[in-house]
Amino acid sequence: MKLATIDNKTRDGQLVVVNRNLTRAVKVPTIASTMQEALDNWQELEPLLQNVYRDLNENNIKDSFDFGQEKHMAPIPRAYHWADGSAYVTHVELVRKARNATLPDSFWTDPLMYMGASDAFIGPNDDIEVENEEWGIDFEAEVAVITDDVPPGTDASTALSHIKLISILNDVTLRNLIPSELSKQFGFYHSKPWTSFAPVVVTPDELKGAWKDGKVHLPLLSTMNGKLIGAPNAGVDMTFHFGQLIAHAAKTRSLMAGTIIGSGTVANQGSPHGSSCLAEVRYLEIIKDKKASTPFMSFGDRIEIEMKDEENNSIFGKIDQVVKQYIKK
Repeated sequence: MKLATIDNKTRDGQLVVVNRNLTRAVKVPTIASTMQEALDNWQELEPLLQNVYRDLNENNIKDSFDFGQEKHMAPIPRAYHWADGSAYVTHVELVRKARNATLPDSFWTDPLMYMGASDAFIGPNDDIEVENEEWGIDFEAEVAVITDDVPPGTDASTALSHIKLISILNDVTLRNLIPSELSKQFGFYHSKPWTSFAPVVVTPDELKGAWKDGKVHLPLLSTMNGKLIGAPNAGVDMTFHFGQLIAHAAKTRSLMAGTIIGSGTVANQGSPHGSSCLAEVRYLEIIKDKKASTPFMSFGDRIEIEMKDEENNSIFGKIDQVVKQYIKK
């Protein structure tokens, strides 16, 4: 099943069911008005939404509309909880290697995770607004899952059953603001502006054989200004699967329905297109040439992020954003 949220001039938007090829959609106000409402009552409402999805794909719904003509919001425009992991430890290892720092052994057994800003997410076609190019603007292509209610202390295997929806995202990072923040030993804040999501979220069964072992085994494509930056397979080199990330987040407290867990930057070690951010491209250049030649993003740059199935069909729709200067009012 595929779901999305379209703009209806409210903060939480209007939940819609989207057909498999992302061309038609239908509102379902008699089932749930918003994505959060659907997740809050998932056990009861998921079968009803699945019935609508089936009818929509069979062209049995008269009041469907052109999904492409709507303004797409983030599937959950604001969430109760957003935690981003760093499941691709080879990516973290590369970052450390580029600055001649060693990787602690614990990084391979204990996931890194931070809590991000979830009071508002932006849509797949919204501009990336940043005040200053000198802040080091970068994209980060990731996979994310959305859970129902997860009890505290849930183990990794059981945690997989709490995954209800899957999508991809762009976790924008302001690289040059990170060092001063981390030096305070209190985590990210200024260096993490709004996160954007693909238009559509899907239930795990929609991915068929590509969803296994708590991982999505498909390439995640990142294209900047028409040039392919990376196409790493999200199921390769993922040290911690999503069940482990959820279990880590729920170690000491429960997670509420609608919690979003990110994979961290998808990366494949040794692949010519194994990167999903400019920072990693730059780190590889530093290791090879002793200096970085690829600049961070500038105003006017365009980033597209997408995942396709084995038949080359877009699964979640495309993130397609332009970097714009934020003008203070």
